[in-house]
Amino acid sequence: MIPKNFGFWLTIPLKTAIIFVMFRRHDAWYRSIWRVFSRFIPWFVPGIGVKRWFLVLLAGITLIGTGLAIFLLDMYRSAPDTWWLPIISFISLRFLTRPWRILIFVGIGFGLIGLGIWRLNRSLLVPFLRPGQRLVDQVTDYRRRERGPQIVAIGGGHGIATVLRGLKGYTNNLTAVVSVADDGGSSGELRRSLGILPPGDIRNCLAALSDEEALLTQLFQYRFGEDTGLGGHSFGNLFISALSDITGSFEKAIAESGRALSVHGQVLPATLHNVRLVADVQLPNAQTEVRVEGESQIPQTAGRVCRVWLEPDNASAFPPVIQAVLAADMIVIGPGSLYTSILPNILVGDLLDAIRSSRALKIFISNVSTQQGETDMYTSGDHIRTLEELVGSELVEVIICNSWYDGKLENGMQWVRVDEALERDSRLYLSDLADHRQPGHHDAVKLAQVLMDLYNERTGPIVKEQATQ
Repeated sequence: MIPKNFGFWLTIPLKTAIIFVMFRRHDAWYRSIWRVFSRFIPWFVPGIGVKRWFLVLLAGITLIGTGLAIFLLDMYRSAPDTWWLPIISFISLRFLTRPWRILIFVGIGFGLIGLGIWRLNRSLLVPFLRPGQRLVDQVTDYRRRERGPQIVAIGGGHGIATVLRGLKGYTNNLTAVVSVADDGGSSGELRRSLGILPPGDIRNCLAALSDEEALLTQLFQYRFGEDTGLGGHSFGNLFISALSDITGSFEKAIAESGRALSVHGQVLPATLHNVRLVADVQLPNAQTEVRVEGESQIPQTAGRVCRVWLEPDNASAFPPVIQAVLAADMIVIGPGSLYTSILPNILVGDLLDAIRSSRALKIFISNVSTQQGETDMYTSGDHIRTLEELVGSELVEVIICNSWYDGKLENGMQWVRVDEALERDSRLYLSDLADHRQPGHHDAVKLAQVLMDLYNERTGPIVKEQATQ
């Protein structure tokens, strides 16, 4: 016979241990117990989409356990008084009071469920885990970026790649819209020989959006030597050109390239028409204007660009671009070459109309430095005035300009400074946006932080921790 007070004496060590842990919080035992529980607490943070399935799993296990408990209870009550009955009583903890039995069994059950889910997830997701990061941190970060704002970045060259490189840390819902007027270098040669749209800017954006950017940037920007028979082409351009031939269309090639490179977001050409950029350039020390045809020829012509346009001038925008612009929460124009990267996108009539109609926050990012042969001696005010003289005033709501001019620039480049006229513009937002290690270029992290602060200020209060970083 089991004494009536047996359960009381048996639970004394357990109660003592609980009290010991509660009052000795800095003890090694407490730290060990807390280390175990801290591994599971992040999984219950709101928004990562785990708790609902944990509850479904728990409900299923509970139903199975209830059925099994009914079976064991019925067998226990109907079983004869044999030698194994005390063993069952001991295993079922019948010598304890009912609340303690419930607490112990439920605790053991939750522990086993948590351990099983944790080990199962690690076994299934080992091929996809990044070294040095916890699984829960990766899931939380992915869910946060999945719910991020819809952002459309319009531009070209390295400028739009910098914007994408910074913003991909905040949202997966990115759309890069790039010009297809490039006719120089490897892109121009492939355009003439294969009859495809120039893949250069698209290549840069795909590399910037990829999770493995460091390696892919080196791979996509790698150029074969002239003596290899590949004519100095970059690997990225050849990759997109080959996919274009395999899939049968340029737009499908871009989509498949994004899937192959695990890109979060999309890169879209402004138009699928074979357009050409044309400009009127005023020669230096003369009143004469010359007409320059071809995007690559404009920076090579000495003088000041007066006007630019596309031929044909009625090229329609790529329909997915219109959809992305109309659904956007924020539209970012620039940075990039003003006349040869930014304006060729805005000059597509349907795209310009969509930007005007969109209810998104529209932001223009001025360049940090001038581009030789294209925007020599330009100020930030010259950039925005050139844009709005061509497409109409008040196209954007915010103008972001750099305020740091201390670094030494490359030969032929000058800092793009804010002039007095722009200082009086209420849309101006000044901040240190330059990369101090590479003067003349934007810092992707700083630029993305400013963009997200401006977006959050419009949709809600800025988070202090982010705003003060």
